[in-house]
Amino acid sequence: MRISGVYPSPLGEILLTADEIGLTDVRFGETGSGAKREIPPALLPAARWLDGYFAGEQPGETPPLHPVGTPFQTRVWALLSEIPYGKTCTYGDIARRLGCPGAAQAVGGAVGRNKLSLFLPCHRVVGANGSLTGYAWGLWRKEWLLKLERENRREG
Repeated sequence: MRISGVYPSPLGEILLTADEIGLTDVRFGETGSGAKREIPPALLPAARWLDGYFAGEQPGETPPLHPVGTPFQTRVWALLSEIPYGKTCTYGDIARRLGCPGAAQAVGGAVGRNKLSLFLPCHRVVGANGSLTGYAWGLWRKEWLLKLERENRREG
């Protein structure tokens, strides 16, 4: 069974979808007509996490997630969760961490298929020269998210 709700963020509405295991989809601006405008109880942990995130708090424990992808994609996505709040890394950095130094382009493909944006922070991945490269929800959102994190990052 899937459940959906709409979260009102500073960057526009976010459609949250979960199954029995956890959050499966996070989509900016694609709320659809069938989505509930309130947050169903099963999605409250995700909404509370987002409340803190958008308030500039460094996220604590993520709500249950259920990323579905190939073994390579899930390995890449697992590394996304390890990128520190307020920091960035490159596609090449992730490829090297996977033990596949020539796979930056494949990493980019996997990052682009991440359906759990924000919770698996693909916005923290940048081009080799530090440039802001593709973000499914618009580079302006990626820039906004990185600025929010830089301004609120606490060393420790």
